[in-house]
Amino acid sequence: MLGYWCYRCGQPVRGLVRHFSTILGDFVDTVFDLDSRLVRTIGPLLLRPGRLTIEYFEGHRVRFVSPVRLFLVLAIAAFFALRLTVDLDSAEVGFTIDGQARIEAAASVEEVERLRAQALAGIDEARSEPGMAPVVQSGLEAARAAIQAQAQARIDELQRAEPAQPVPPQAEPEDEDKLYLKFNDRRWDAQSNPVRFDSLGQTLNASLNRLIGRMLANAGRVRQDPALMLDAFLENLPIALFLMLPVFALLLKLFYVFKRRLYMEHLVVALHSHAFLCAALLLLALFMALRDATSAGGFWHSLLGWTEGITLVWMPLYLLVMQKRVYRQGWILTGLKYVVLGIAYTILLSFVTAGALVVSLATL
Repeated sequence: MLGYWCYRCGQPVRGLVRHFSTILGDFVDTVFDLDSRLVRTIGPLLLRPGRLTIEYFEGHRVRFVSPVRLFLVLAIAAFFALRLTVDLDSAEVGFTIDGQARIEAAASVEEVERLRAQALAGIDEARSEPGMAPVVQSGLEAARAAIQAQAQARIDELQRAEPAQPVPPQAEPEDEDKLYLKFNDRRWDAQSNPVRFDSLGQTLNASLNRLIGRMLANAGRVRQDPALMLDAFLENLPIALFLMLPVFALLLKLFYVFKRRLYMEHLVVALHSHAFLCAALLLLALFMALRDATSAGGFWHSLLGWTEGITLVWMPLYLLVMQKRVYRQGWILTGLKYVVLGIAYTILLSFVTAGALVVSLATL
């Protein structure tokens, strides 16, 4: 052994048999690498669209934090900050969940339309709150779409039914406040009316019905304490966004197929763009916390409100300029691709967000 490394095999001299404090320090340094490179990276990441990506492609990588590590650090910090600062009014979230249950139990088309209007009004009121984080906006949008789809399905079901045919008493919930699921035009029950797919087999069908029962039970808990759903959603959303990274890189590959760039280059673009979004969310969480700490109507309260608005405007503008600088195409072509790519990504993100909501409900 010569120095800290073996000159023959490259094995490090320092193993795990040493003081725990030094091992912990090595772990933090390996995962987060919080040194001067982070300071040199944050400035270009926030203020110079595409600069980090271009530097990376040109081989200037030692001076900056790596794209993967940068995204992981900022994602963890951003969603931790959001969990501390984001707060939805319990009545609004609870009414959304309660509205879905009442829509399912509605006995007429007019009642469904009335309940749908009330539920959507509650969501729109929550979305109109100033300083609402984009991640929460996405969750509310997914809830809005779910209510509209459920209301339309209930209207179609009522219109297909015979007007003179009375609704059997046993088809109504025994407890109006208890959530339930309908399957085969009857209330779901794990024993008497379970969800069953022949292609899944007995074991998987049993697991599916246990999952449905758990989600219904958790939905009842959420009605009592809506903050549980928000906490679980913010906990699962970073994983969902991480899964979106390779999908977004694939979209970039398809949109810029004639640029003949490797898929990994597009993945670097995706990592840097998502890292910027996480950094912007972190700043928004900080601005919201500071604004809540100031007196309403005061100078600092108004200034922080304007700062939040500027940050929200800068986020899509940054991504447009970054796309223009990295791929070096004209503004018109870049703008068209940006819009279509944004629509495709938003649609995919809505599915991922809905999936995160389902997973959150199942893992409470």
